[in-house]
Amino acid sequence: MALHPASLSPGTVGDRRRAVLAERTSTAVRHPAPARTISDAGGEERLPGEVVRREGQSPIGDAAADEAYDGLGATFALLADAFGRDSIDGRGLPLDATVHYGQDYDNAFWDGARMVFGDGDGEVFRRFTVSLSVIGHELAHGVTQFTAGLEYEGQSGALNESVSDVFGAMVEQHARGQRVDEADWLIGAGLFTDEVQGRALRSMSAPGTAYDDDMLGRDPQPAHMDLYVETDDDNGGVHINSGIPNRAFHLAATAIGGTSWEGAGRVWHRALTSGTVPVRADFAQFAGITWATSRELFGSSAREAEAVADAWRTVGVEPRHAPEKTGDRARRRETKAP
Repeated sequence: MALHPASLSPGTVGDRRRAVLAERTSTAVRHPAPARTISDAGGEERLPGEVVRREGQSPIGDAAADEAYDGLGATFALLADAFGRDSIDGRGLPLDATVHYGQDYDNAFWDGARMVFGDGDGEVFRRFTVSLSVIGHELAHGVTQFTAGLEYEGQSGALNESVSDVFGAMVEQHARGQRVDEADWLIGAGLFTDEVQGRALRSMSAPGTAYDDDMLGRDPQPAHMDLYVETDDDNGGVHINSGIPNRAFHLAATAIGGTSWEGAGRVWHRALTSGTVPVRADFAQFAGITWATSRELFGSSAREAEAVADAWRTVGVEPRHAPEKTGDRARRRETKAP
């Protein structure tokens, strides 16, 4: 999450995945469907908590539990409808979430196996299930975990964060049926209380403008490589410098037009899942791979490919294609993403 990163605690999901796959292959071919389970931690920092809602059950009247259930479903729907992906791992992984985690807990995170949501402190943050883009963002860390495995440090870590913002924005836009020119391009809108001077955690269209508050300070995200922040904090500024690739995606998406998931989102998803993104990819490498992917999808002279290249150059990144590195593949591991 943007302001309060949480460490990843890798979970074992193989058994559940195999069980789901066995069940799916034993029946006729069908469209992917989610398998959601929502648990309640009861204000304690314990996982998974008590199960309160399972797939197909009616709303229970607990706002956080029902919002989590709906948000998992919306994320599943984007992945299935737009990209033909069966859950975050592409193999039907059940989507589990725990709500009411801890007391005044100011965060939401993907722990490698499930989503975890705090209720916020009521002074700065509301409950973290209130924002669909936040739910999509956190689940997208799982998509990255099962695909490119971008290392959570420096530029590769900022790309990890940016990819989650890209998917978070697309989940929200897909659920609302919005075209790129109708979307607000905010991540975490509605998460701040009325006491905070801010619209959201981040703005993809205008990084650095999401909030300006006496207590939180000013949104530190740069919108161009000229303003790239060199720091040892925040794993090398992963939540800060993600503003640069975020803006590149926004520029590409709006230049292509239509819906984000049919244009730039299609490019980013294909690039992420292509097996060509090194775990330590920098901005220029990822830019080059998205540019090459856009040419493969739309044609080398297509306006979509030109839009992707121009978007990266506008934020000060010259696309550079990086071929597959065997060593990177061998070292790939689960991402430590909040």
